[in-house]
Amino acid sequence: MKITGDWLHAPHLQSVFKLIAAGGFSAYLVGGSVRDAVLGRSVGDLDLATDARPDQVIALAKAADVRCVPTGLDHGTVTLVVQGVPHEITSFRRDVETDGRHARVAFTDDIAEDARRRDFTMNALYAGADGTVIDPLGGLADALAGRVRFVEDAERRICEDYLRILRFFRFYAWFGGQDGIDAEGLAAAARHQDGLDGIARERVGQEMRKLLLASDPTPAIAAMQSSGILARILPGSDNSALGLLVHLEGEYDVPPCAMRRLATLGGTSVPDQLRLSNAEAARLAMLRDAVSGEGGPGVFGYRHGYDMARDVLLLRAALLETPVPDGALAAAKEGAEASFPIKAADLMPTFNGPALGAELKELESRWVASGFTLSKNDLLKDVQR
Repeated sequence: MKITGDWLHAPHLQSVFKLIAAGGFSAYLVGGSVRDAVLGRSVGDLDLATDARPDQVIALAKAADVRCVPTGLDHGTVTLVVQGVPHEITSFRRDVETDGRHARVAFTDDIAEDARRRDFTMNALYAGADGTVIDPLGGLADALAGRVRFVEDAERRICEDYLRILRFFRFYAWFGGQDGIDAEGLAAAARHQDGLDGIARERVGQEMRKLLLASDPTPAIAAMQSSGILARILPGSDNSALGLLVHLEGEYDVPPCAMRRLATLGGTSVPDQLRLSNAEAARLAMLRDAVSGEGGPGVFGYRHGYDMARDVLLLRAALLETPVPDGALAAAKEGAEASFPIKAADLMPTFNGPALGAELKELESRWVASGFTLSKNDLLKDVQR
């Protein structure tokens, strides 16, 4: 099989292939770019693997006057920047020792050895400069069938890096097919879930954000819940409303949002468990509070904007298992677009200081209560001037 695309034949990438080949070495695209190209998805980062050692890549880059950044020499990685585009180049390697998160590696000339240290078979795909795919471990068939399968022994791969447990569910959310989650991988993840306790919460949060942004993360989250892993990273959470929320998002053509979906799961101390940013934590808290709070969609749209009001309406419907009320989204949009017609100057000099603020607040409350219908004259006619 060959992959193709303008990105593959871009001068900056082809020049990297030529630079390494000029030194008598081989280079291959590897991982996500090959997998995504095989699946017809857009290609992002350009990672390459080579039988050249890092010092040899550095020397070749220096001779060709190409900027080279030693981004991870201990793990055999340098980055070549060509025409402003970074290309991460990593020497073929094998693991010598692992501790559940980090590995000590040794270099190898064998592409199959390099493939066997990767996490999933669909990520162990390589492609040459002409797009010819090299598939040492059967990852091509797995990718096309939507099988997220650990390379060789699932238990061993997980014990090398416990973060792979969460990556397993994330990749299933993004790439899984109709056959369901891999049983061997799920069983191994469940058995070794205590290894997640040693993973930095920032990394856990990163994986959960990415997972929740899949078009439909419901099956992956359900598998996490049934295996006990969801409760481990989000104590007190429950996935029962997520599927309905995703359905409503599709019905109203609303793009995925990690915080909106996270709000359906509940749980205790979520900002700490996932190391959310202050902005994310504030949005999550507002969503949760507003679901059970008072106030119609128009008022909420006026106070917090249409997107937030829409998300609250979808969340309420999902959590309460009720339809979104007729006209609610239109009311939220009307509120978001409404503009209070009174300015401070309209009340001066009769009102100043705290009295001015209090009068503005009172008039705004009346205007909001009227459904944003009272005009400027309506509001001012009863003001004692």
